Amino acid sequence: MSSSFLRLTSVNLHIDGIGKVLIERSDKAKRLSISVRPIKGIRVAVPPHISFEKAEQLIYTKSDWIKEHQARMKQQEARVTMYDGNTDFRTRSHTLRLLTHAQYTMRCVIENGYINVFYPAYKDVRDNDVQKFIRKSIEEAYRKEAKAYLPERVKLFADKFGFDYQNVFIKNAKSRWGSCSHTNNINLNLHLMRLPDSLCDYVILHELAHTIEKNHGPGFWNLLDKVCPNSKALDQKLKAYRISIY
Repeated sequence: MSSSFLRLTSVNLHIDGIGKVLIERSDKAKRLSISVRPIKGIRVAVPPHISFEKAEQLIYTKSDWIKEHQARMKQQEARVTMYDGNTDFRTRSHTLRLLTHAQYTMRCVIENGYINVFYPAYKDVRDNDVQKFIRKSIEEAYRKEAKAYLPERVKLFADKFGFDYQNVFIKNAKSRWGSCSHTNNINLNLHLMRLPDSLCDYVILHELAHTIEKNHGPGFWNLLDKVCPNSKALDQKLKAYRISIY
């Protein structure tokens, strides 16, 4: 069992009192680590030199910690949209449409203002894998919209306020709405398309301000306030939004 367990790249286990746990080999992991995240659930990252058996032992050792974080995770998941036949969901430019088909695979077609998600007729739309695919499809629509909208918005503000930047990259980052590299490349999260216009503009101006002020010192906030009044109040409003929860 030990040798075959060691060769696996991933395995799903059901742990009594905890539920489903994904144990996954990771070349980036330096040590065994457990993460508990909304929707994605519980994952143990396993370095190449450590066996999955040791990873399983860690789950039992940390069961109280996991259960505590599961409770927080469930509170967050309660805020997540469940997409079904009663869901009226729209992005800025697209409407979600859920359709069954006779195939065993899931498919997404984004065209003519619709996010058409096709899933097998025998499946319940509320199944976790269907929900994940729907969310992935929505993110693709956000990506299309972001690529069309955000670079133009950056250019507008840069021209208006005299900022210089290199390129704009659209990312699907998990924790940051935006960032500015040391070479003044602007990275923007495709999930900005979910935000109110005022907060989307705030993030863009925030990153443009970093082309001049590389830290969050007084100089940065003074500059940002000149181009984006009440910037600290907007920063507080932004904290109410979570990238992974929508």
